[in-house]
Amino acid sequence: MTALEPRDAEVTPLPDGRAEAPAAPDDGQGGILGRSHRALSVGIVSVVVLIAFEATAVGTAMPIAARELHGIPLYAFAFSAYFTTSLFAMVLSGQWADRDGPLRPLATGISAFGAGLLLSGTASAMWLFIIGRAVQGLGGGLVIVALYVVVSRAYSERLRPSIMAAFAASWVVPSVVGPLASGAVTEHLGWRWVFIGIPALVVFPLALALPAIRRMASGPADPSVPPRPFDGRRIRLALGISVGAGLLQYAGQELRWLSVIPAVAGTALLVPAVLGLLPRGTCRAVRGLPSVVLLRGIAAGSFIAAESFVPLMLVTQRGLSPTMAGLSLAVGGATWALGSYVQARPRLEPYRQWLMVGGMVAVAVAIVTATSVLIAAVPVWIVGVAWGVGCFGMGMVLASTSVLLLKLSAPEEAGANSAALQIADGLSNVLLLAAGGAAFAALGGGAVGAAHVAVGASGSHPGAFAAVFLPMAAVALAGAWVGTRLRARDA
Repeated sequence: MTALEPRDAEVTPLPDGRAEAPAAPDDGQGGILGRSHRALSVGIVSVVVLIAFEATAVGTAMPIAARELHGIPLYAFAFSAYFTTSLFAMVLSGQWADRDGPLRPLATGISAFGAGLLLSGTASAMWLFIIGRAVQGLGGGLVIVALYVVVSRAYSERLRPSIMAAFAASWVVPSVVGPLASGAVTEHLGWRWVFIGIPALVVFPLALALPAIRRMASGPADPSVPPRPFDGRRIRLALGISVGAGLLQYAGQELRWLSVIPAVAGTALLVPAVLGLLPRGTCRAVRGLPSVVLLRGIAAGSFIAAESFVPLMLVTQRGLSPTMAGLSLAVGGATWALGSYVQARPRLEPYRQWLMVGGMVAVAVAIVTATSVLIAAVPVWIVGVAWGVGCFGMGMVLASTSVLLLKLSAPEEAGANSAALQIADGLSNVLLLAAGGAAFAALGGGAVGAAHVAVGASGSHPGAFAAVFLPMAAVALAGAWVGTRLRARDA
């Protein structure tokens, strides 16, 4: 027997007289691909596939685009523009989804994401290209939070680990095919088609997902309660966190005394914004939801900051071609999906906290092991094995943080808490990348970057890479400790 749709579900009164939001529908016969969830699952997973393909493909085309647009000095801002605007959009999406349901922010976000790609793909100057990336970031921030609210509304607690595992699996093919396809398109058709081609693929997931979302997850969580107005204070804090993150990233790239000014200004904007937007106690690793959000940031930031430097290390220190350096990490997509699949097994649910602790230890070990290839006697294939282990750990950790966050959130708070989770993710990426980049440059990274122009040249600055990897491994180990604090003492 299939579960009832939300409009047919029984509404239970709360002790104060308010109506409790109906439980998310379940489908005991087919799981996330059962009759009541099939169109929704295929639609939203297709959206994630497109986001994953864009993330893995655009980076390959970016250097050619910047060169043709005479924008190499502004190259870093093509990346930071996406992250900074997405941080703001995440907060807006959380409030919008809690107030009106996830349908409108999701549709608006997908539209903005496609519009940003088109703007970048048709740009005639670098500043227009960067504006396109900023518009794309707004769309991406709206979409990712709205998707989490869809999961909290439309899937029962039993089904959520499975849909999160499907999200993770959606990155497998794009992580392998994306860079290769992007390179071929850039070489034979031009870099613009990497950006222009993706929006055309949005029609299929929209046609599947939006009607299903309208049926299963539209409207406020509790229709009997008047919709809450947008929180202007949180919107202002979101703007502060975006601008502050951008200033800090700029200061980390420009190692001059004058860089102190944007660094101080960025910190002054970030600190109150972080304290106001993340759950109280996040920075102190208070047990429960605050530690879940903190762990998400630690895991994402430490891993991505390290991974960003792995291909450059393999090219400059071990003489690999850029293609081979990228392919050495390709196995990670499959092991990431495997880790997410493992955490979704029902019999492992009682051990979820310890799966996450083990996952963070695996990440730390992977980063340290990857650093060992700076020693000439260590075979290069060690990096592929190590990164496969690290991605397996990340698959368990990131999917589990999403599951725990929804479990610990009331229906009317799912949007705001999902936004906090994504803010911790995005902000830690910006901050740890800025810190790693500053350390890299201070220890000769500029010379390394010049050396990699000639494939096979030795950068002869292994200390610059070690200054990135070893601190990130320490951050990952700190995440293992935070993983012991995910449950309240009475849980």
